[in-house]
Amino acid sequence: MGLLDSFEKGLERAVNSAFAKTFRSGIQPVEIASALRREIDTKAAVVSRDRIIVPSTFVVHLSGDDATAMHGLGPALIDELHGLVKDHARAQGYSFSGPLNIALEADDRLATGTVRVESAAAQDRAKVTWQAVLTTGGTRHPLTQARTVIGRGSDADITINDAGSSRKHAEVLWDGDHAMLRDLGSTNGTKLNGQRVREAQLSGDMVITIGRTDITFQIVPVRSLRHE
Repeated sequence: MGLLDSFEKGLERAVNSAFAKTFRSGIQPVEIASALRREIDTKAAVVSRDRIIVPSTFVVHLSGDDATAMHGLGPALIDELHGLVKDHARAQGYSFSGPLNIALEADDRLATGTVRVESAAAQDRAKVTWQAVLTTGGTRHPLTQARTVIGRGSDADITINDAGSSRKHAEVLWDGDHAMLRDLGSTNGTKLNGQRVREAQLSGDMVITIGRTDITFQIVPVRSLRHE
C-alpha cells in the first residue's frame, strides 16, 4: 500500500493505513487529499457538454507543525497526491488548464489539524481553446478547416498509405465544437470503434478505421497568451 490509497477504494482505507497512523495528532495526509479533491470539484468549469476545465496549480496551506511533519515525508507524499489528483480528474472527465503542480506551505494563521487549499490556472494570462486532431502512425494532424478529407490520393488532406483506402475515402467535419465522420462512398467502407458507418458523430478518443489504418480522433486543450 502506498502513502495514500486511491479514492476509488475509499478514503477510509487510507485513514487506516500504517502511514496515516503515524500522525495521531495534527493533519492527516488523507485530509489533504480530500481537500484537494473538493477544490477541484468546486473550481471545475464546464466549457461544453464534454469539456470541463479545472485548475492545475494547487497550494496546500498547513499550520507550521503540520507543514514540518508533511515535509519530513519527502517527495513521496507529493507524488502520491499527484497520482490521486490525476486519477480523480480522469474519473470525472476533467482537463487540467496546464501542467499539474502541488505545493505545501506553512501558514502560521492556521491551527494544527486544519488545511486550506488555493488553486489557480498554470498561466494567469493563458486562454484555453480546443483543437480537434486526428492521429495516425504517431503523427498528429490538427483539424484547421471545416472539412478534412482522408484517403489514399495525393489530393486528400490527410494521405494514408493503405491499399484498402479509396483515393477520397472519408471526411471529418469540424465546426469548432462538434465533429462528424462521413464515408465518401468508399469501396471498402469506414469503421468507427469497430462498427461500419456511413455517417456518425465523433467524440473524444474514438477510433476511425480505414482499411488496416487506425486513426484516433481527439479534442485537446490548447493554451495561448491573451493580448491586452
